[in-house]
Amino acid sequence: MPVARITGQGLTSIAILVACLWTCVIGERVILGRANADAVEVIQAMRDLRSRTRREPAAAPARPHRADHRVG
Repeated sequence: MPVARITGQGLTSIAILVACLWTCVIGERVILGRANADAVEVIQAMRDLRSRTRREPAAAPARPHRADHRVG
């Protein structure tokens, strides 16, 4: 003689909750996979930008003025 029974409603609610749980677990894995792929892409883009960037001055340095040579 059983002390407690699970009704049809109880089984249905358990099935729905288990399905929601698995949906959350799979969704989390998908989101983490995309986030990791995006992070790798950003790191590669940063490396590409660093390798392309050459550190050159914007213009050649100006010659200093000498006070001894004045025209006039």
